[in-house]
Amino acid sequence: MLNKLLREIVGIVVGKNVESIADLLNSPKYVNEFNIAKKLDITINQTRNILYRVSEFGLVSSIRKKDKKKGWYTYFWKFEILKCLEFFRDHLVKLRDELGTQINSREKNKFYICERCSIESNEEEALLNSYTCNECGEIFTIKDNEKIIKDLKRNYSKIVEELKIVESEIQKEKAILEKVKQKEIKKQEKETLKKKEDAAQKRKLAREENAKKKAAEKAIVKVPKEKAEKKKSVPKKTKSSTKK
Repeated sequence: MLNKLLREIVGIVVGKNVESIADLLNSPKYVNEFNIAKKLDITINQTRNILYRVSEFGLVSSIRKKDKKKGWYTYFWKFEILKCLEFFRDHLVKLRDELGTQINSREKNKFYICERCSIESNEEEALLNSYTCNECGEIFTIKDNEKIIKDLKRNYSKIVEELKIVESEIQKEKAILEKVKQKEIKKQEKETLKKKEDAAQKRKLAREENAKKKAAEKAIVKVPKEKAEKKKSVPKKTKSSTKK
């Protein structure tokens, strides 16, 4: 269903003749533009023109990579699914509202038509022209709105049903994006926790190293001090004692 909707979106934006590009862009990974051109059997410039037109509506995103050997850049593309679906929803809502206005107008007002020229006029226009056609002078006849209203209502119902499908797909895509978001948040939380733990471990090791240095410094100071005290405690020999 999603791919069908994406094909319709491409058809709205760039034309039905290139709807098949939707099958390639509906990918979790970015797709090489040269591969797209090859599979569509069109030139790379034609492919880029299509992609740029779709890009103007914000429906695709791209990344570029530099060819290490040749030195030029190649672009890779994929659909932004949620933006595509929201774009299509807005398009359908506009169509629905326009049809609703037409239905309302057809049900409340009279319309006239020139049978020869097939020119239609509303009641005000018909009155201003004395109910005659400006092109051929033929007298207007009242147009039967029943079939038109029936067709309009049928199209209105189709759009309402399609809107339900699109809205359902939007909710599914939002749920997918939320899962990805939560996964990324958890990943970042783990990375943050790891950094904190590493920092705490470094501080602990630094404290232990600092404590060892201080202990070593105290030991060095203590040894010379004890030697000095021993020297002071040894009695000096007197002259009288040596003469004996």
